Amino acid sequence: MNVRKITTLAAAVGTLFVSVSAMANQPLVKIDGSSTVFPITEAVAEEFQKAKKGSVRVTVGISGTGGGFKKFCRGETDISNASRPILDKEMADCKAAGIKYIELPVAFDALTLVMNPKNAFLKQVTVAELKTMWEPAAQGKVLKWNQINAAWPDTGLKLFGPGADSGTFDYFTEAVVGKAKSSRGDFTASEDDNVLVQGVSRDAGALGYFGFAYYLENKDKLKAVPVVNPKTGKAVEPSLEAVISGDYQPLSRPIFIYVNAASVDKPEVKEFVEFYLKNGAALTKEVKYVPLTDADYKHALDNFSKKKTGTAFGGHSEVGVKVSDLLKRDPKE
Repeated sequence: MNVRKITTLAAAVGTLFVSVSAMANQPLVKIDGSSTVFPITEAVAEEFQKAKKGSVRVTVGISGTGGGFKKFCRGETDISNASRPILDKEMADCKAAGIKYIELPVAFDALTLVMNPKNAFLKQVTVAELKTMWEPAAQGKVLKWNQINAAWPDTGLKLFGPGADSGTFDYFTEAVVGKAKSSRGDFTASEDDNVLVQGVSRDAGALGYFGFAYYLENKDKLKAVPVVNPKTGKAVEPSLEAVISGDYQPLSRPIFIYVNAASVDKPEVKEFVEFYLKNGAALTKEVKYVPLTDADYKHALDNFSKKKTGTAFGGHSEVGVKVSDLLKRDPKE
């Protein structure tokens, strides 16, 4: 090998070493958790890194709300994305590990029921009908559409939904069946919403559910099913307006980030969360979610600045809760 090639190779190796070394020393914000919250947090992360001109790196993983809390309560992440509140066991795990957390609502999501575009008979669905489909007693028994409603055809019912590690699964079962994680087990489950999209789009008798943003991304392959509001008796399609007005119930819910209180001492984490709450409304709209009110973001920022640790929930989800009320509660640890 000639001298020029050796010199060039040495320079390349030196540059690579410097780059790896610089990345190792670069401040890092580690985030994991809900696939539902991921699009918002990813959008915030991109804008934050641009604003910091590459001086801070933010990583955002997708292991589901439950999987994210497992990592968070082991101290492996700074922030956990969650599409439902922290649960009793997770609270106990964090407490045992000495991890305190700040609970921050960041947006609303509308759980969206989707059907195959070839389905011409399903005009709306009630919560009672959904319970008949999804409750544990339906497993192996409710296999056709006419078993739910006699007006529906004698054709096969194929169900798709998030897996048990998903906060979306927890909230849906709480809202529809009446108890979190209470569900038939004979449905196609996946933490990857794209798998659910593909499943429903390929089966004329299919029905599934996931976050509103994923439905909007796949409107050409799916149809949303209007859900009858139990209080008004009116069938409502999921939309930004229906969530803001409170008409889309009971499948509208707040979504969260949880911040390790010890991580707030790191400037990059503190700055990232402040950036999130100050820019959350615009970026939430950009990725087709429903933002909180300006007053709610301001209140959340105030709670964060005061390091208000704990959860406004009692270790379980609540259906139909207002964010403004949550932020006023004294959190529990």
